[in-house]
Amino acid sequence: MKSIRELYKIGKGPSSSHTIGPERAAKVFREQHPEAEAYQVRLYESLCKTGEGHGTDRVLHEVLSPIPTEVLFCEETPADVTHPNTMDFFALKGGQVYDSLRVLSVGGGDIQYEGQPESASPEIYPENTFAEVEDFCRFRGLNLAEYVEFNEGREIWDFLGGIWEAMKQSVQAGLQAEGILPGGLNIERKAKMLYHQEVPDELPQVRECRIISSYAYAVSEQNADCGTVVTAPTCGSCGVIPAALLYMQQQRNFSDEQMLPGLAVAGLFGNLIKQNASISGAECGCQAEIGSACSMAAAALTYLFGLRTDQVQYAAEIALEHHLGLTCDPICGLVQVPCIERNAVAAMRAMTASNLAYFLADTQRISFDIVVKTMYETGISMNRRFRETAEGGLAKMFQRRKR
Repeated sequence: MKSIRELYKIGKGPSSSHTIGPERAAKVFREQHPEAEAYQVRLYESLCKTGEGHGTDRVLHEVLSPIPTEVLFCEETPADVTHPNTMDFFALKGGQVYDSLRVLSVGGGDIQYEGQPESASPEIYPENTFAEVEDFCRFRGLNLAEYVEFNEGREIWDFLGGIWEAMKQSVQAGLQAEGILPGGLNIERKAKMLYHQEVPDELPQVRECRIISSYAYAVSEQNADCGTVVTAPTCGSCGVIPAALLYMQQQRNFSDEQMLPGLAVAGLFGNLIKQNASISGAECGCQAEIGSACSMAAAALTYLFGLRTDQVQYAAEIALEHHLGLTCDPICGLVQVPCIERNAVAAMRAMTASNLAYFLADTQRISFDIVVKTMYETGISMNRRFRETAEGGLAKMFQRRKR
């Protein structure tokens, strides 16, 4: 597996696959062809169906400017397109194409070039499943955060310190912001209202739900407004981990330094999902985004609570298992409805999964590795309308209601 540095990325929303990935691809193509008189970019499948709502055309124009750029949303998909987030870049001179590049945006802001090796980044972890990780940790006497440091080196803590600071900043910025989110749905920001809306005789569990949800809304609304967030593991699921972990930090009075092992463990589980399944909504539905984020958050919480490795694994399994089959059906292709609300629900679910693992780990029958494989099988079997095309589910029903 690759470094968790490849999983956590700081960037602009609203979509890691539709903005961060295409942005990286456009920068590479521009560097390869600075002499071009014009560019053309063709977007297929999910990038075509929801790219305008996700801001793909906006970010491509920004990166390739001032050279004239034509962005085409191609309803007809070439037969040789194999990934739902595929784009073709063309460089032109004298009105003629002289070079091209096909790029796949594979989730979490990662890109692959067709016909080339998947990535030049090195493999950091020899182990590829949790069972292998657990065996190695048992052999060397390591806990999961120590295992991450063993493979990544001491410098990983400086990296994670920057990631945690960016997560906290996205919460604070979102809690202060007000107004209507862009895109035409007239969705009003709710994080600030949620955070300050105390009710008489508020029960502790109600306050917990309100505060965690306000944090998740804060980050997700920043993402929807093209603000800076951390892919965890994607932009669409960026509110889950910050919400659950920041609330836990405040309740336990943990220092920022004490939170970093939790982020390391979350990244490890996110890596395992990415390695053996997918974190792309276009490939496997929202179970791959929100489900993965919930699983990562549950693992981090359980580790930070000081529980055993088998309990950490069980919490991650519970969280992912109960998102199986979750569709990716953003209304109007915007990362707003149901995406923002789902971040809050998943943050609360992560807390529940961690609590259940505390009591029931000795009764576990389904392993984390099995659930990861199941999620991938479910995702690739899912009808394409429910995989980030805005053609099915809530997106379709909303359009029908509007007519």
